[in-house]
Amino acid sequence: MLDIDKLSLNIPDTTKPRVVIIGGGFGGINVAQKLKCKDFQVVMLDRQNYHGFWPLLYQVATAGLEPDSIAEPLRKMFGSDEFEDFHFRLVKVNGVNPISKTIHTIVGDLPYDYLIIATGTKTNYFGNEEVKKNAFPLKQIPHALNLRSQLFQCFEQASMTADPDLQQSLLNFVIVGGGPTGVETAGALAEMRKHILPTDYPGVDFSRMNIYLIEGMDRVLPPMSPESSEKTLKYLQDLGIIVKLNALVETYDGYVATIKGGEQIQTQTLVWAAGVQGALIDGLPAEAVERGRILVNRYNQVLGYDNIFAIGDIALMKTDKWPKGHPGVAQPAIQQGKLLAKNLKRLIKGEQLEEFEYFDKGSLAIIGRNRAVADLPKDIHLGGFFAWVTWLFVHIMYLIGFRNKLVVLSNWVYRFFTYENGTRLIIRPFVRKGDRAKRQFVDKYNME
Repeated sequence: MLDIDKLSLNIPDTTKPRVVIIGGGFGGINVAQKLKCKDFQVVMLDRQNYHGFWPLLYQVATAGLEPDSIAEPLRKMFGSDEFEDFHFRLVKVNGVNPISKTIHTIVGDLPYDYLIIATGTKTNYFGNEEVKKNAFPLKQIPHALNLRSQLFQCFEQASMTADPDLQQSLLNFVIVGGGPTGVETAGALAEMRKHILPTDYPGVDFSRMNIYLIEGMDRVLPPMSPESSEKTLKYLQDLGIIVKLNALVETYDGYVATIKGGEQIQTQTLVWAAGVQGALIDGLPAEAVERGRILVNRYNQVLGYDNIFAIGDIALMKTDKWPKGHPGVAQPAIQQGKLLAKNLKRLIKGEQLEEFEYFDKGSLAIIGRNRAVADLPKDIHLGGFFAWVTWLFVHIMYLIGFRNKLVVLSNWVYRFFTYENGTRLIIRPFVRKGDRAKRQFVDKYNME
């Protein structure tokens, strides 16, 4: 039996400044890669031992890609000699004490000279506990695998029932949130409905499969340009996706989604992609937090501290151009991470720090085969095939590791010519807590 009291962080003592990075996302890995370990001891703490490329999570959820093709082990990324004083620990950080300059974990405390908070975001349910209990989030690889299992269990059960109402509830899929995650998930499901599922389940009439995309605002892809939103709406409708704008989901009990105004949708699968909030850490003063993000200056220093930094989605850096902070995408985190590494080197030399200036490389979203939208610098807006090719190129380029790039590219090429969609295996059956009917099904058919 594991005795937690016998565990510790076990970080070696050092005479170099110790940089503690909380989070192995885009921001955290870029700081660590650029710092190396000549002048610093670098300690990275995370609750998972890999860096994930989250823009492709929806493809894992819809069986387009396997989990290991969008993830890279952190220890492998920092395993070379140039990172000999890099130390990774698989542990959750419970809090920080800025006065004693220590971070707190379940296996002990660790002092720091410089602390970098790069914890990113978590799903925001806006206080709706019923939705939180029953909906499927899509922020981590386990979430994607749970959703994948749920999808294919629904298809399997739909092929084994003669009850039209039950079958319809199994074939109704509701996606809440019309941002990139929601739009791309809906598009992937529509492609499956057209090209994959009728062959896999010939006894099921997939013309009855409904895909609902529900967005609270008056257009899909609100962060992108009106031109891209308009094109995306047309693409979604061409794919047969039912788009409901200015609509809010009030409740979802695992079987019925109720939309504000009274409309109800019978569904056993509701994907929650309606928003995120900062993954905050206890210990920072309330005045350093605004709207769920940590206030930072132009050097990414947390308000009131010169040795605590926040980067990426968790950081709120207000500028004239970005009065509400930078967008919650990968590029701000990557660029802030790289600059912060340079500024830490300047800091220990007593040199002037460089202010962060975000270079917006644009936004992309894919809605299915040959359908995508792109907002690029200089007010360039692309749609259709050229935007789709751009999306493919950008996502391949930013994947970590040559193997992952090769695997994903080969998967996409194979799918383009064959219309196949990965290995549609139910590896670990998913049962929602409290779902007695699903529990009985899994037990009866010996699926575990």
